[in-house]
Amino acid sequence: MGSRIQSVELPHVDGVSHRHVQVAGLSVHVAEVGRGAPLVLLHGWPQHWYCWRRLIPLLPGRRLIMPDLRGHGWTDAPHGGYEKEQLATDLLDLLDALAPEPVGLIAHDWGAWTGFLACLRRPERFTGLLALGIVPPFQRPTVDKALQVWRGAYQLALAAPVVAEAALRSSPRFVASGIAAATVRNDAMSASDRLAYGRVIQQAERAKATVRLYRTFLLRELPLLGRYQDQRLSVPTRLLIGDGDPIGSPALLDGWQAHADDMTVAVLAGAGHFLPEETPREVAEAARSLFSLSASS
Repeated sequence: MGSRIQSVELPHVDGVSHRHVQVAGLSVHVAEVGRGAPLVLLHGWPQHWYCWRRLIPLLPGRRLIMPDLRGHGWTDAPHGGYEKEQLATDLLDLLDALAPEPVGLIAHDWGAWTGFLACLRRPERFTGLLALGIVPPFQRPTVDKALQVWRGAYQLALAAPVVAEAALRSSPRFVASGIAAATVRNDAMSASDRLAYGRVIQQAERAKATVRLYRTFLLRELPLLGRYQDQRLSVPTRLLIGDGDPIGSPALLDGWQAHADDMTVAVLAGAGHFLPEETPREVAEAARSLFSLSASS
């Protein structure tokens, strides 16, 4: 088990409480606010629970559970376990500990990929999935998709074990500049917010976790994506992606139709990758529709 890392102070959001939950030997940091039926909000790289701060006031009347993924934020950063199926196991184990009833899931980036895998494995645990800034896991090689390979170049850079770790540790500007490059609505995050995300990943264990996250995907998971071609998604799912998101393209967003009972894909105009901060009202509107919420529930 990785050591609990608390050298970077937790950011403050009014009303949000914090605790650590032991899940199969992993100490998971969980931020929580509100009461009612649970909604789980799961971030992606290079962020943590704080990315949901703009969405929190738009989802009243629900218990919002915002964990940090392993290796991120204030959750343990162990040596191993960065396969996305393991991240899905972490999520499902945490839900068994905190919310025995089915939950709604709003998830971004790697958190959304993890959400897809968790919903495929245990659909009875979820009332719906709102996935943000990700492509579906039902990827089959095509010429059109091969032409989009440049969109994943950043993953190669982050998977380099010595160079990437050194860059991440050297300055928070490495992460901050990457966030800025993938953001269309420049007022979504302040420079200090972007730098704050980078400071968390400057920690040695976090920088190593980033490299392991991407290296595991490229070397061990990407070649096996075909394993999801024979699986079917029964959880009602909505996928939102910005038209300025560098990872998104029509070719990569296609191909899910034969694998989902109830799924739609919507492209948000004038938005980049970080939808929880760039388009919180659009995300909240999609959540209210999917989870049958009212604006004042």
